[in-house]
Amino acid sequence: MARLQVSRATPAQWSRVAEWAVAEGWNPGLSDGPCFFAQDPDGFFLGRLDGDPEPVSAVSVVTYGERYAFLGFYLVRPDLRGHGHGLATWTAGLAHAGDRTVGLDGVPDQQDNYRRSGFVLAHRTARWTGQVTAGAVPDPGVVPVARVGAAAIAAYDSACHPAERPGFLARWLTAPGHRALARVVDGRLTGYGVVRPAHEGARIGPLFADTAADAEALLEALAAASGAERVAVDVPEANPEAVALMKARGLTPAFETARMYTGPVRPVAQDRIFGITTLELG
Repeated sequence: MARLQVSRATPAQWSRVAEWAVAEGWNPGLSDGPCFFAQDPDGFFLGRLDGDPEPVSAVSVVTYGERYAFLGFYLVRPDLRGHGHGLATWTAGLAHAGDRTVGLDGVPDQQDNYRRSGFVLAHRTARWTGQVTAGAVPDPGVVPVARVGAAAIAAYDSACHPAERPGFLARWLTAPGHRALARVVDGRLTGYGVVRPAHEGARIGPLFADTAADAEALLEALAAASGAERVAVDVPEANPEAVALMKARGLTPAFETARMYTGPVRPVAQDRIFGITTLELG
């Protein structure tokens, strides 16, 4: 029987995993890979059979500082599932997290497996999709993030995410095709968001805002900036105002995941999270 070997992936090698994600219907952004690797270039793993260059399995375990990591891209090539390749790749990749608390966004058919591995449900997340039309007059408070400054955006982001992520954020705000906007009211930052082109339409994430009104202004502006007919936002059910906003704007839920953790994470401003950044990196 062919033996599975798990090794770290380069950004170029990871492009095959992005193709798998498209086939699974995850609809990744077109420039996601380089942004992900900017956070932790050692956190991406591929399984191959007896040194065959073609991968058969994948997982990412991206670290954030000394206390937190996030697991994503847990995939096995469809024709080779059921042979233990996924579990072997999972085990090898998870070792990269060390003693850190690990988070993930689990698809429904894997959630029981994640529970058996020590992951505990924090909240559910639904992807909302649809067309967002902007108002007749653009909101004057919505400006490019460059007008606000990187330090202010990083501080706002820090309140909404379980760990600091400066390397990732610097790339995410400026990657090809990404548009990053902030809302400023009376000289105070009240939210920011990013929209990026995806294989189908555009993805909005993060969408962090003080209030539903701030989030709606950003949602409209980001959708308009994307030029896409349809957008998608991954919305945590733990923020009922976020769910209500998506319903009010006529978006519909497409599929659900579960945010799960292996241990404690630092508190976040859940009421500001109207859309998470990505299902792959949290």
